[in-house]
Amino acid sequence: MDQTLQTTPMLVSIANCRQSYPKEAASDVIILDDVNLELREGEIVGLLGRSGSGKSTLLRIVAGLLKPTAGDIRWRDKPITGPVRGVSMVFQSFALFPWLTVEENVALGLEAQGVPKTEREARAEDAIDLIGLGGYENAYPKEMSGGMRQRVGLARALVVHPDLLLMDEPFSALDVLTAETLRTDLIDLWSEGKLPVKSILMVTHNIEEAVLMCDRILVFSSNPGRVASELKVPFPHPRERLDPEFRQLVDDIYALMTRRPVEHRAPAHAIDRTPPPPTFQALPVVSTNLMAGLMETIEGEPYNGLADLPALASAFQMEADELLPIGEALQMLGFAEFEEGDIKLTDAGRRFVEADTDDRKAEFAAALRAHVPMISQIRQVLDERWNHRAPALRFRDELEDYMSPDYADDTMRTIIAWGRYAELFSYDREADQFSLEDEEDEND
Repeated sequence: MDQTLQTTPMLVSIANCRQSYPKEAASDVIILDDVNLELREGEIVGLLGRSGSGKSTLLRIVAGLLKPTAGDIRWRDKPITGPVRGVSMVFQSFALFPWLTVEENVALGLEAQGVPKTEREARAEDAIDLIGLGGYENAYPKEMSGGMRQRVGLARALVVHPDLLLMDEPFSALDVLTAETLRTDLIDLWSEGKLPVKSILMVTHNIEEAVLMCDRILVFSSNPGRVASELKVPFPHPRERLDPEFRQLVDDIYALMTRRPVEHRAPAHAIDRTPPPPTFQALPVVSTNLMAGLMETIEGEPYNGLADLPALASAFQMEADELLPIGEALQMLGFAEFEEGDIKLTDAGRRFVEADTDDRKAEFAAALRAHVPMISQIRQVLDERWNHRAPALRFRDELEDYMSPDYADDTMRTIIAWGRYAELFSYDREADQFSLEDEEDEND
């Protein structure tokens, strides 16, 4: 942390934070474990990581909306026991009341605090002007674009003059241009000292957004969620995306997020600290079309088999949270490898790209048999049964011994999609049953 910040007042301190949920007859599902964080006045801190790593959960703990299972959580050196006055939150969804005008939506927090009507109206108008919506006080949300509605949400959070502004992926629901404009406007207001807040804590899975906006970045790992790395962003505002040092830091973060073996990067759903047996590892919800498309892109010009991940993300207009699961699926299947922020096709990946449709399916089937034990197990059961049928519920229940029901469902969806593409088995959705029949359920 910057030495000048070390003398500023502490807003939030988190020590040994743990969040878990009971799971029927099994051990607890651990979302966060041993998370430590300090936040002082005068800084923007980003929580960066994959979906499911507990970032949004931590934000709600800081706001006092969720009580952690364990840990010492403090606001201005006092334990947090409920909703914290002095903290406001901006959500990914706009969460506006459609029957209220812009001014009425913005003034809601002040009304809850008992602020007199005249003062409410004046402060709401100031907040609306600040975020660039002057003249829209009497408009209704349905009359506004997504970017304008998110500005209303921002004004509503700012109107109470919070010490800490929490932002939970506030730009992810917006188109690229609108999100960029709102980010720039927000940073300009912060740099000019016009924002009525002392610090900002934001959740994102957009690496460039984190480097563009934040003074410090905490990179979260998963299974369970922990702070894996803390990075200082040394660049003054405004920041230039094309600056070589900016690009290098983005590359470094991609390398951090892809350095660990894929089997240790499952979403934060595992029951305990011990990784599940290989048969019961979670699978990313990634379609075979996306995997094939990414391999074809990497093999072609200008990459020729080795692609820079930030460049790929920019070309596809994907955030890290969208691109990395595809790459991790390819790595899991032996079609690609991560190399310090790059992704490289293996010989198997190149064979897949060069093959025709039937040979691609054969290559994919071989990869599944070699690297996805649950699919091999399903196929073995089907081969051994006299009628070559087996209920999917049996395998789903086995997965739920090692992960939450939602993640078990996601993993089963991937198993079904990958296995059917490889023609290792068929699946009847109505019967929820695997078989070796040639016919496939067209309704799936």
